[in-house]
Amino acid sequence: MQKKEYSLAVGGKPMTFTFSDLAENANGSVLVRYGNTVVLATAVLSEKTRDDIDHFPLTVDFEERFYAAGQILGSRFVRREGKPSEEAILSGRVVDRTIRPLFDHHIRNEVQAIITVLSIDEDDPDVMAINAASVALHTSDIPWSGPASAVRIGKKHGSDSFEVNPSYASRAHGDYELDLLACGKDAAINMIEVSAQEVSEEVLIAALTRASEEIEKLQEFQQKLRTELGQEKRAFAKSEIPVDVRALYDELIAPRMEKAVFSNSASKEKIYALKDEWKAALTEKLPDANIRQASSLFDDGVDLAIHEGAVKRTARADGRGMGQLRQLFAQAGDFSPMLHGSGIFYRGGTHVFSTLTLGGPQDSQIIDSMEAREAQKRFMHHYNFPPFAPGETGRVGGANRRAVGHGALAEKALEAVIPPKETFPYTIRLVSECLASNGSTSMGSVCASTLALMDGGVPIKAPVAGIAMGLMLSPKHHTDGAYKILTDIQGPEDEYGDMDFKVAGTRRGVTAIQLDIKVGAIPVRILSEALAQARTARMEILDVIERAIAAPRPDISPNAPKIVALKIRPDQIGSIIGPAGKVIKAIKEKTGVEEIDIEDDGSVFITGKNGTANKAAAIIVDMTRQYVAGERFEGTVSRIATFGAFVRLNDSAEGLVHISEIAPFRIGRVEQALSLGEKVPVVIREIDREGRINLSIKDVDPEFASRKGVEPDTSPRPPTHGNGRRH
Repeated sequence: MQKKEYSLAVGGKPMTFTFSDLAENANGSVLVRYGNTVVLATAVLSEKTRDDIDHFPLTVDFEERFYAAGQILGSRFVRREGKPSEEAILSGRVVDRTIRPLFDHHIRNEVQAIITVLSIDEDDPDVMAINAASVALHTSDIPWSGPASAVRIGKKHGSDSFEVNPSYASRAHGDYELDLLACGKDAAINMIEVSAQEVSEEVLIAALTRASEEIEKLQEFQQKLRTELGQEKRAFAKSEIPVDVRALYDELIAPRMEKAVFSNSASKEKIYALKDEWKAALTEKLPDANIRQASSLFDDGVDLAIHEGAVKRTARADGRGMGQLRQLFAQAGDFSPMLHGSGIFYRGGTHVFSTLTLGGPQDSQIIDSMEAREAQKRFMHHYNFPPFAPGETGRVGGANRRAVGHGALAEKALEAVIPPKETFPYTIRLVSECLASNGSTSMGSVCASTLALMDGGVPIKAPVAGIAMGLMLSPKHHTDGAYKILTDIQGPEDEYGDMDFKVAGTRRGVTAIQLDIKVGAIPVRILSEALAQARTARMEILDVIERAIAAPRPDISPNAPKIVALKIRPDQIGSIIGPAGKVIKAIKEKTGVEEIDIEDDGSVFITGKNGTANKAAAIIVDMTRQYVAGERFEGTVSRIATFGAFVRLNDSAEGLVHISEIAPFRIGRVEQALSLGEKVPVVIREIDREGRINLSIKDVDPEFASRKGVEPDTSPRPPTHGNGRRH
């Protein structure tokens, strides 16, 4: 085995890149080690050119391996990896979104990057995956305008410093308020993922600036690797547009392009109509022309028109101002009493319907993956995008990578305001149905889901809203530096623009960000402007949401299960469960409660409807109650003996009233004052060493026996023994 190793200190420990013949048939490959986490990245370019497609065919796969965590996982019957987990899909997407903009999109040969996790410890492999994919591509013969480098920046609440590549343990800490994954090149940023606890835009810019410093170190390191190990890049000549095709375009289409693009309409119908005319003209006048090539020429014309219109004339396709939102509509509830909560949100032609379903702790999702073993997830957001949303036909069923990514982004945006389990122990599932789409359904899902949560009575910290920001760089940006930032992108702005910058948050701060671009990278100063403009839009959307529902409803839906939370001592858990679960099963059968969940720390969560949870809670409270001398009860006489009576305080406890504690005077027989089933007032005199409860009636009601006509017993007292029994 031949190998060379190179290392760079990142975040205070070495990141090591190993080049070997391990995957020698790939165009490029590298092993990256950070701590005890190891990933293998490979990049392969197909020799075949796909003439049947009109897009660049890039595939990125992130492969998890159970052995990486030293675990034999899977189902009972299939002990191997199956379909990609949600984490694997999301990790693959961040790699894809980083490297894709840096390819020549006129290439029609398939490119596949595969990142395989071979070992995992305390460091998240996603940062390494991006750097590994970049190095594999950069040192290969595959044409690519990288490198691009990645770093994670973390921050804890109250701290003024940032942590570079924080471990899983650090990120799980309770005061962790910012998790930022940033990628970039040339002192600029080309991909961002942020999860935050309502942090300010100023903190985010400081974090991006810190990330850029680390990224530039990695960039310099990658360039050195390229110099020493890089292969000569293959050349793919861009096919030239025939003179007659371009002449026909310039004659028939170019003069009408601006009017079609800037139609003051939210749709792309006039662009599509002009494109159909273009294809018809080609068929009639140049029947031998390459339609895909001609379509590419048309798309380039749309791209140029929309950029020049924005930058030179401050014009948008639908006639709005650069910072102007489309028409907004919000509705909380008023849909169906069967739903635990619902919300409808419109932003122009994007319409989202979100629903809330509440369940008990037993309804949480169990995650068994390479990164987490039997972890419980109590808050979920799922996103559906049916083909009719954009007015198309297509396959229905299952969530593709895009749906998983959009759902996860909205979930991340909302998670910061979800109440903790200690105060709201419900499992929360949100589903966003994107019923009409024209720009950023993921941010529409955030808004609709906020409405559903508030309608359902979930006591969220604050409403959350999201907005998608766009960017149009001047075609001559490298020389004139001109650009325009767009609020609430839609239609052709979304398709042909240079940036899709999604920002979600509350009035207090940002909770989630996702940045995708179509150019090489964007300077932090432009992102700073976009964040400020996004905040203005977010406040406007929150105004609309709060007019629809000012605060979470005071109670959850009557159709939702009621959860009662209790706390018992850990040493009492066994008595509640009972042998083979007999006791807890009996409680469920007696009360009709849905579920009783008991955690190792003694937390008890009881889920039920129609008052069943309260009934079960009362039983468990009685079973685990710690009785104290001086407490008073009304009990039921359950047994009578010569030395006294046993009084049941509840279903789980009873105590002894000695004959001498019935009245302040001596009585002859217990039966003179008490009878089976009688309700009597008692007070706890003491709890003896064995935990037995000794009660008194006379200390509560000295006249109890006298009112029944019981008189003092003056007969000679018989001898007694230590147990108080008479013979």
